[in-house]
Amino acid sequence: MLTQAPKGTQDLLPQASHRWQRIEKSMRDVCALAGYREIRTPVFEHTELFQRGVGDTTDVVQKEMYTFNDKGNRSITLKPEGTAGAVRAFIEAHLYADTLPCKLYYVSCPCFRYEKPQSGRLRQFHQNGIEVFGAKDASVDAEIIALALKVLAANGIDGLRLNINSIGCPTCRKAYLEKLKDYLAPKLPGLCKTCQERFERNPMRILDCKEDADKLVDAPAMLDNLCEDCAGHFEKLKTYLQALGIEYAVDARIVRGLDYYTKTVFEIITDTPEGVPLTVCGGGRYDGLVEELGGPATPGIGWGMGIERMIMVQDMRGIGEEAPAPLDALVVTLGDEARAEGVKLVNALRERGVRADLDHAARSMKAQFKYANKLGVKKVVVIAGDELERGVVKLRDMEKSEETEVPMDEIASRF
Repeated sequence: MLTQAPKGTQDLLPQASHRWQRIEKSMRDVCALAGYREIRTPVFEHTELFQRGVGDTTDVVQKEMYTFNDKGNRSITLKPEGTAGAVRAFIEAHLYADTLPCKLYYVSCPCFRYEKPQSGRLRQFHQNGIEVFGAKDASVDAEIIALALKVLAANGIDGLRLNINSIGCPTCRKAYLEKLKDYLAPKLPGLCKTCQERFERNPMRILDCKEDADKLVDAPAMLDNLCEDCAGHFEKLKTYLQALGIEYAVDARIVRGLDYYTKTVFEIITDTPEGVPLTVCGGGRYDGLVEELGGPATPGIGWGMGIERMIMVQDMRGIGEEAPAPLDALVVTLGDEARAEGVKLVNALRERGVRADLDHAARSMKAQFKYANKLGVKKVVVIAGDELERGVVKLRDMEKSEETEVPMDEIASRF
């Protein structure tokens, strides 16, 4: 067990890290152009934050959280998602007193959920995410959707489908839930066990059940029961998406799995080779969450995008790029005196921004060239006895198999 990672986790090895770095860079670049700033919150929070924020009726809180008591007997939970921690930080740091809207993003945020590990679903996973506080107009809903599509496109993931819905606000949802429960009650004995458990605590989630979907095709839709404000907001969202040239479909079955959502909810979906829909980004509004967690009434909206899932989609489409060579140059030496000069040269090259190294294993010259080939290094600098006496080095182009002599004091500037 000492040499095996815990179930549902995986290592990020050097040969794959460049793919994560590209995804992280694209997230930072896209967000910076829209005025978003990075936030980083702790890996664990007080359990009550998720019970109140995510919702103690959700599957996440009831079944999937990693919760434990610390040495002070405080209940602590590894965060299962990024929004609640960002809201807590927004309140604690009094960011609501600064200029609003407050536009935040996070990169490679580690999240933890105890569930059966499967393709695209791990117990420790990482999310890129966006959170915006203090913007009530549907224009920001359209903006964050556009940003999600740009991040995905920057990583070669296109051909996506955007599905949107509105799940209303507490005012119009209360009457709708009564109507929905009246519809579901006679069907309840024929529904799956999970749906039966959700009937009292979270009936809208029943509409999201894949097992019973065919039995609920004529269920009342929240869209038909929106109040005037929620209906107007949803129409504005559609108008803004059309203005941006973003195609969408209205899917009345999208409810999302967390209790804090209000009004807009959306999913961005791709298809697997087996034809199974796969959600690569999901999010929506949470206009009541800041107030629920002790802050002033502040509208909010955000999304999360799993990095492991993005990479899985890249692999499906064959667009994962090869790892670049780790070095621009390798210094090959022969003899102790040459090695001392090599150490100096490597340092000089690095100071000029050249990724350089030498063979610290003190292998033969032939073995050093083999090492350079394995690394994929394009330039090799050779320092040996004869050249050392004449104050020159050999610069070998590994791709062209060409070699030239260069004065020792000029080699750094050549790069």
